[in-house]
Amino acid sequence: MSTRSNQSMIKLITCGALTVATLLVIGKGFVWYITGSLSIKASLVDSLLDACASLINFIAIYHALRPADAEHKFGHGKAEALASLGQAIFIAFSAGWLLKEVFERIQTPQPVTFSLFAVGVMIGAIILTLLLVIGQRYVVRLTGSLAVEADSLHYQTDLFTNIAVLISFSLSSYLSVGYFDTAVGALIAVYILHSSWKIAKKGFDILMDRELPKDVLEKIIEIAKSHAHVKGIHDLRTRSSGQNEFIQMHLDLDQNLTLQTAHEIADEVAFKINKFFPKAEVIIHQDPVS
Repeated sequence: MSTRSNQSMIKLITCGALTVATLLVIGKGFVWYITGSLSIKASLVDSLLDACASLINFIAIYHALRPADAEHKFGHGKAEALASLGQAIFIAFSAGWLLKEVFERIQTPQPVTFSLFAVGVMIGAIILTLLLVIGQRYVVRLTGSLAVEADSLHYQTDLFTNIAVLISFSLSSYLSVGYFDTAVGALIAVYILHSSWKIAKKGFDILMDRELPKDVLEKIIEIAKSHAHVKGIHDLRTRSSGQNEFIQMHLDLDQNLTLQTAHEIADEVAFKINKFFPKAEVIIHQDPVS
């Protein structure tokens, strides 16, 4: 699939996420107002976070997808990592606020009002979120976008919490088991904290130019050494930025080869690597060995 097609898919799914988040916030806000459920309030906060994160992604992605220019010759891909770090910090603070609400509810229990309308809204939220997550995972699989992957993690969290909230709200309000609603609110807050850590770690790794995964490095070495004229490989360095990967290495070649032949061998190795990693920019230096 072409780069332009990938960019169009990323922009489309980002707009879709922002739309879904807005609808969920409106629906859950009204349901929380009429029921007073803490678990629904927790889910509402989660959806508010999703809406804010999707807005950040929307802005960051449009910046990250800009082509390289004279001042940013490696492109603008790290804008996605910066956006994911911003999301993680925002999410962590909001999860802390939710835990504070949980402790207050434990000290001062409040009744939860049952509502069929609330049940219908939560079922609708589950369906909408499931469709969005399926679309996001498809886009991530094709494009490798970190921003969309981080956003998808939010909505996967939202999907599980919506299901948990539906169950806890029904038990707490219909069967008058109030502590269950508070317990689910606490679990959601802890899960959000865990999710924020995963997002922050991945964004930080990209900003710090962390090496590509070990299996990728092993595959690159295998490809390079498979060429008949390559005697060895060293100084392999890799990193990623947005959707792009950067691979640099030194090839050991026979010192008696002409410059033209050595150049052709390097091009052949780079071509083979690009067949497996089409988004990678490969830079190869040739070293003569006896």
